[in-house]
Amino acid sequence: MKKTIAIIGSGPAALLLAAMLNEKLFDITIYERSSAPARKLLIAGDGGLNLTHSEELEQFISRYTPASFLEKSIRAFTNTDLRNWFKKIGIDTYVGTSKRIFPVKGIKPINVLNAILAELKNKNVQLKTNHTWKGWNNKNELLIDHNTKTLTIKADKVVLALGGASWNKNGLGGDWAKAFKEKEIEVIPFQPSNCTYGIKWKEEFLAEAEGKWLKNISLTCNGNTIKGELVITKFGIEGGASYALSPGIRKQLNEKKMAEIFIDLKPAYTLEKIKDKLSKKGNRSYTKLLEDQLSLSQTHISLLKTILTKEEFTSTEILAYKIKKLPLMINCQGPIEDAISTVGGIALNEVDDYYQLKKIKNQYVIGEMLNWDAPTGGYLLQACFSMGAYLANRLNTNPD
Repeated sequence: MKKTIAIIGSGPAALLLAAMLNEKLFDITIYERSSAPARKLLIAGDGGLNLTHSEELEQFISRYTPASFLEKSIRAFTNTDLRNWFKKIGIDTYVGTSKRIFPVKGIKPINVLNAILAELKNKNVQLKTNHTWKGWNNKNELLIDHNTKTLTIKADKVVLALGGASWNKNGLGGDWAKAFKEKEIEVIPFQPSNCTYGIKWKEEFLAEAEGKWLKNISLTCNGNTIKGELVITKFGIEGGASYALSPGIRKQLNEKKMAEIFIDLKPAYTLEKIKDKLSKKGNRSYTKLLEDQLSLSQTHISLLKTILTKEEFTSTEILAYKIKKLPLMINCQGPIEDAISTVGGIALNEVDDYYQLKKIKNQYVIGEMLNWDAPTGGYLLQACFSMGAYLANRLNTNPD
């Protein structure tokens, strides 16, 4: 006799889980709060659906915090495995210039979602929308609101994939935490990740640089260095380089209420080479010198001028050093509702090696609900897909 599986939520982790479960062993039902599934997946695809990254596996795994928690699931279902699975359901992918992986040109996010939903339909997965999870009763059965009624759902296996606290208009926004706390399951408070960071800019600098990019730079925080780019905003900074350093920036903010990061405006050059370039000033202004000898943009130069004193900017020795290590002071993170992702959620020691809740047998938690972190670039989606695939394999091989 088939076992019943209730999946709460219809994000990437839930969809991959349902798609890979053996329909000969399980009757599978997804319960989704909204009127349509996977809204976060569609939002993630607004600028092009970055499904994963082509990075070599060892480096890929190191992008996660903590890497050890997600390593087993990502090794079991890698970025290559994900591409192969998408190809199997009719979604071809390609590696972009940034080494990120996208659906081929012409395939829109809705096409990707429809291909996944078609796979679920072929496996007789039921998808019930407008069903809102409200917690458990005293028998650990699911309570779900639908059409002004509260339903009690009994299932042999339960998988909760309710998402984190980002983009809360399209999910529970982390308000599921209360029900877990009532079961004495530890929930780490949510914080934004892959978000904007606050810097108190001078008004004259913003007038010149707001909305402009700092390209071909590297950023360092707590000894970790990432190459990438940043955009200057009225609030502060945002971009791939700062996203990748979110754990270190957040740690400093939590401990000291401030975070210090350093920008290398010319990572391709050594300090000695920059000094040599600046020694050829002649009759040129320092601004012209930086343009001619180092090909720094006006935004790079404006940043130097707003951080340095006039004396520092006109000292070849100090200027060279600051080009390689320009300090910025971050005073806060942006609002959690605007963050691309969040960190926090179910404490990792509350689940076993297969994401089963230690305090509620046969109930599992996957996806952004758990307290892990990753930068943008396909890593977030890959982790969710991998967790879903990893748990599906576990349940397929151990259905009881």
